[in-house]
Amino acid sequence: MTTTPMPAESSAAAPVSPDPLMRIGFGFAASKTLLSAVELGVFTELAARPGTLDDLTSRLGLHPRGAADFLDALVALRLLEREDGVYRNGPEAAFYLDRARPSYAGGVFEMMNARLFTAWSRLTDALRTGKPQSEEAESADLFAAMYADPDRLRTFLQGMTGVSMAPSRALADRFPWERYESFADIGCAQGGATAQIALRNEHLRGTGFDLPAVAPVFEEYVECAGLADRLRFQAGDMFAEDLPAADVLVFGHILHDWDLSARRTLLRKAHAAVPNGGAVIVYEALIDDERGAPTGLLASLNMLVVTHGGSGFTGAECLRWTRDAGFREAYVEPLGGDHAMVVGIK
Repeated sequence: MTTTPMPAESSAAAPVSPDPLMRIGFGFAASKTLLSAVELGVFTELAARPGTLDDLTSRLGLHPRGAADFLDALVALRLLEREDGVYRNGPEAAFYLDRARPSYAGGVFEMMNARLFTAWSRLTDALRTGKPQSEEAESADLFAAMYADPDRLRTFLQGMTGVSMAPSRALADRFPWERYESFADIGCAQGGATAQIALRNEHLRGTGFDLPAVAPVFEEYVECAGLADRLRFQAGDMFAEDLPAADVLVFGHILHDWDLSARRTLLRKAHAAVPNGGAVIVYEALIDDERGAPTGLLASLNMLVVTHGGSGFTGAECLRWTRDAGFREAYVEPLGGDHAMVVGIK
């Protein structure tokens, strides 16, 4: 068998290097290194006590063959620091990835490791079929299947706290909460966002609204935050029942789970639940209106692999749905990073 040689390309026309492509293609390696470090408890161990290579190999139960490369890769990724052979957490890891700290956001990485990494390995199948590829894909109700397993439920709820921590803090500071007395966090999960809003606005009383199985996890979190006197849990199904009555309703990382019809339904129900002058807030990692930034688009592909009808959306799209639901005034405000909130006033 013979092959026809490809014609030579002009070096002047070639990009400088294929390295940018290689970094994207091999990006899963850095991702999995972080996810395994969270799973192994590396950052929590180092928060308790920095250690040498031999010490950490023993404490973490690592095999000597890969231990040095693993820890040094975490240094190279700026997650750890190394000085005179002693490893310690970098500032971001110390703050967000120590399970003993209230600022722990590693639940989202635990969720990525347990559920999303495998689902994303089947992205090609999802693109060809339009069907989710997660473990719960065969279930008509993905959340019911997940919520039936207490361990998987807790991991998911902790993950949502990690996803919501930074944007919910910004939301707690930037929305004019002084005009209102009450709020309800719809699909509240563990209560991370609910707690952040209440902590930063001491006059507010809030309700966390979610399926009944969430109650003990929410109540434990709220109790630890010292907010049991101002925050309560209300069990319910946001599609089958009325939403809680409150001055402000918050949907954090909720609308992207559902198709357009369901989103419109939830916004109409929110309009019915708030008084005149009340508000609805939708916060997400939005797709930018020009559809040129990767974060929102990749988040939308994540919905493809894990939900039956979910997807990302732009701020302009959400503004239109909010106004169509009856809110007389609507605007988009950045929350920092890749997040923004869409606010509607009744």
